[in-house]
Amino acid sequence: MSDVTFLRQRETVDEYGRALYAVSRSILRAMLDQLSTQDLTDLNVDRADVTMRQLSHYARLERDKGMRGDGFEWAVHEAIAGGEPTVTELVSDALARTSPKVFRGSSGTSCLLFSYERAKYLGFLEAVVENAGEEAVLLPDSQGRPYRFASDWLKHAAKGAYAEDALGQRIKKVWKTDVFLSDENARRYAAATIKSNHVHLEGGPGLRVAIVPAAVNLRLGVRFDRTHGLWLTVLPDPDGFMGLFNDAYWSVASAVYTIGKQERPPYYLKPSVKGQRVAEQLEKYPTAKVIDIENALDEAAQQQLLEVKHQLVSVEAPEWLHINEKRTPVIAPRPHFEPLD
Repeated sequence: MSDVTFLRQRETVDEYGRALYAVSRSILRAMLDQLSTQDLTDLNVDRADVTMRQLSHYARLERDKGMRGDGFEWAVHEAIAGGEPTVTELVSDALARTSPKVFRGSSGTSCLLFSYERAKYLGFLEAVVENAGEEAVLLPDSQGRPYRFASDWLKHAAKGAYAEDALGQRIKKVWKTDVFLSDENARRYAAATIKSNHVHLEGGPGLRVAIVPAAVNLRLGVRFDRTHGLWLTVLPDPDGFMGLFNDAYWSVASAVYTIGKQERPPYYLKPSVKGQRVAEQLEKYPTAKVIDIENALDEAAQQQLLEVKHQLVSVEAPEWLHINEKRTPVIAPRPHFEPLD
């Protein structure tokens, strides 16, 4: 099992600059927590002594666990499982519009987690079929015969994009499913895609619902998105938190790409002006311990903005860790962050 870090808003945004520091701090901490035992073995260092330069060489933000897409995906799944009305009422409305004869008048919502990236784990597909039930079927469109979960299409979907030819025209893009949604009876499901940024939405045959957070240019509610052919479910986003989170994420990413000398992402994935100032300050301390940078960010941050949640997920067991008894001490400047006026 591996401990994955998820970040969630706990308080409203007080002041943007301090909030930006707070989210940057938590993202940096999550990146440090996600260094595997094997990574620490290769670095020959304890987690508490990892420097910003070492973290930047090992961090791969395009494969982050939990902090961005997965974090929002898990939050949606848990909200539905926990019966959070601000989420379930909108999702139920979207289902009713997707298949009125099947879901209209339903009093509850259920959610079955999928995502083909998880299907590689031993027993995952079997668990999906078992949780869905023997009578469970997928409703890929409003016409034609449904697909039984116990048939082979789910195994093909678990292979990702490579399986499109084997999936057939009606469910050609079902491999992009993040969750299967149903009502309180949990027998007939609609495939849904979840994105933390609506700009990254993709539709296709087999997908029926899209779930995203509200944005400046995307209002709350349920409506049909003709561009992607999906029933768009826009969840509330208090104080525009996802926009703040993305800004902080790319602020930290910018510093990591610079210090770690990694290939930079497309030009449009960059922080705001204040975010660039955060990145510039992080870049000043490549030899400082990440823990010390966190403490400095904490002094400048809105300290109670976020809560950190750890989720155990199944992964391959790491190799045995060997640590030298003595290490060469590293001298580094004490990080200090200026207020973002």
